[in-house]
Amino acid sequence: MPRLSKPEIILALDVDTLEKAQDFVDKLYPKIKTFKVGSHLFTAYGPRIIDLLHKKEAEVFLDLKYFDIPNTVSSAVAAAVNLKVKMLTLHICGGQAMLEAAVRGAEEKAQELNIRKPLIVGVTRLTSDDNNQYTLEEVLKAAKFAKDSGLDGVVCSALEAAKVREDCGADFIIVTPGIRSSKDPLNDQKRTANVKQAIKAGSNFLVIGRPILEAKDPIAKTEELLGELNGPGN
Repeated sequence: MPRLSKPEIILALDVDTLEKAQDFVDKLYPKIKTFKVGSHLFTAYGPRIIDLLHKKEAEVFLDLKYFDIPNTVSSAVAAAVNLKVKMLTLHICGGQAMLEAAVRGAEEKAQELNIRKPLIVGVTRLTSDDNNQYTLEEVLKAAKFAKDSGLDGVVCSALEAAKVREDCGADFIIVTPGIRSSKDPLNDQKRTANVKQAIKAGSNFLVIGRPILEAKDPIAKTEELLGELNGPGN
């Protein structure tokens, strides 16, 4: 069963160098306890960035969006389990055989290592995509398919999260990127929301990158966002 707790902010470490990543982790941990490692940073530095985070006792959200034939994805997910990540992503459009193979690969490797299986969440629609008359329907269809295939949850915008929560249940993980305050630029994000909107919609994990990474004072910005999440002083 997924490990659900109160909603949590995850910092997306979408930076160019290991040194910049280290600087943000040093500044913001343990205010932020989980950090997202995406394709940019992992392609440049591989497991070194995972080691950096583990040495700090931070948790890792590995966002590589696996999408390949079932055997390849199963092996990739098993390798991610070996890195002891908290959560990882794959593309739901890879199909049922791929999704089920990913879950099996994670379960078998976790059992072999005698550790907890990471949360496996499927990507529905990127938050850089426009919202149109079909978006909600497509996201809901993908979310139900992900649940039926054994995934722990999905990645979706706050605009779809409430309906996903209603249709998929209280134990289904919802990861929401594109979190912005009213003062933050949208950049290339289209389907955005603020912290309170995402929490009201039922999101478990709120992924925030540029609003913190590009802030004049990243610590103050983080505290502002955590205040919206938990209340002032928390």
